[in-house]
Amino acid sequence: MNLKDNELLKSIGIFRYEHSLRVLTTAKKIGLFYNIDQKKIEISALYHDCGKIGNLDKILRLINDYKIKLTEEDKKSPAVLHSILGRYIAKIKYNIKDKEILDAIRYHTTGRTNMSNLEKIIFISDYIEPGREFKGVEKVRYLAEKNIDESVIIAMKNTIAFLEKNNKHVHKDTLDGLNYLLKKE
Repeated sequence: MNLKDNELLKSIGIFRYEHSLRVLTTAKKIGLFYNIDQKKIEISALYHDCGKIGNLDKILRLINDYKIKLTEEDKKSPAVLHSILGRYIAKIKYNIKDKEILDAIRYHTTGRTNMSNLEKIIFISDYIEPGREFKGVEKVRYLAEKNIDESVIIAMKNTIAFLEKNNKHVHKDTLDGLNYLLKKE
């Protein structure tokens, strides 16, 4: 474990760090099928949750302290705020400058239109890592290595259904991302 990894562990805690390692393993495996730069996958996966550093109040306080601008849409979806903060922390604290990696961190919870394959891999790996167990996860795991777009479509549809069932706001980025992929097919 290098110094940065140790810093990340202290910041996000052992539970979240172990989750990030499972996402990393999953993403590297999927990345082989799509010929994606393994170093970019490692960095994106390991740091995808670097903004999950406490409860919502702490995340909001840090967003305010760092003067990060939130849209009205973002404010309606508190569960995605850690990814917005994470993009900033990855850039400032961990010195990650690669835009594609920063975008993978930023959109790993919502997805968006015109995602790169790296973004899709981090999005889907977070969704299907081995610690996740829910109805339908095996189908998404299977598809991730066959058709990344199809796996992302199913994950987005499942996420939307879950949020609606629980009377939670569905972020526009997810809806737009789903519609974009459906039109692309």
